[in-house]
Amino acid sequence: MIVLMTLTAMAGVGCTHAQRPEAKAHFVSGDTEGVGAALASGGAGGHDCQKEHEECVKRCWNKKNWPYPHNIKQSGWYLERCEHDCRVEFNECEKEQEEAARERARKLEFSRMNEAVEWIRAHKTEVALGTIVTVAGVAFVLTTGGSGALILAPLAL
Repeated sequence: MIVLMTLTAMAGVGCTHAQRPEAKAHFVSGDTEGVGAALASGGAGGHDCQKEHEECVKRCWNKKNWPYPHNIKQSGWYLERCEHDCRVEFNECEKEQEEAARERARKLEFSRMNEAVEWIRAHKTEVALGTIVTVAGVAFVLTTGGSGALILAPLAL
């Protein structure tokens, strides 16, 4: 009786696991146009935090209505205040970028290959060549084929 129950349980469990994808290259797109385009601007909805920090300090420093004293020689404290206030914004920007990167990394784990391929096709601008994509526990890398096609190649054969 115990053997029969064990075999029944094993047969049921064996059929419910996800199939591992074949260790071969999978076609994503015929070209690489647009891949990583959003990353150049800091990602989808992202920012260049350093550039924004520099602009913030410059904007603060170049205000027409400086507080007392009203000249550059006597207002080193004002530059420090600008840098401090803008540093707070910079730190918030960096935290947002880290959270966005973690979210993108979570998105790149799939249970089936067709889900991974469809997601990458729809979000080409959010991924870069060399991005690691996990499909059913198997690691693939986003790369180009010899003809310039975008493919998911197994990370290790």
